[in-house]
Amino acid sequence: MEKNSYTIGEVAKMFNLSVSTLRYYDQEGLIPNLNKDASGHRKFNSENIDAIEIIECLKEVNMPLKDIKLFIKWNLEGDITLSNRLSLFINLDKTLKKRLERLEEISRIVDYKKEYYSQAVRDGTEKFVSKNKVSLLEIKNDRRIPKEK
Repeated sequence: MEKNSYTIGEVAKMFNLSVSTLRYYDQEGLIPNLNKDASGHRKFNSENIDAIEIIECLKEVNMPLKDIKLFIKWNLEGDITLSNRLSLFINLDKTLKKRLERLEEISRIVDYKKEYYSQAVRDGTEKFVSKNKVSLLEIKNDRRIPKEK
């Protein structure tokens, strides 16, 4: 059974965030409808947890905090901002796809370098393997994927 509310410490652990970061998010209005108990302690519900999850996702793709705040504002404004939110995520998707392509290029280069140095270690020298060296540009562009000998 899922809990109805979480303390700031529990949420901090959930997201590997500091308590002060969560307080900052609250002060900046990034966590809408955050309740406090009679003692003034923040009580996070599942809606608040979802808000923090999206904040952390957007931060992870380097979205500026001012843009995250705008997204939260659009959510609070309701259906009138649906197209704005859709545009934001369409653009974010394009950005992520470009990053993934770049990461795949980097991964191919890293794989090549692992094989290159593995062979050099097996040979005890770089002398033999360097004769079959492939241009990193070719590897990056997936024109030639080296095969292990």
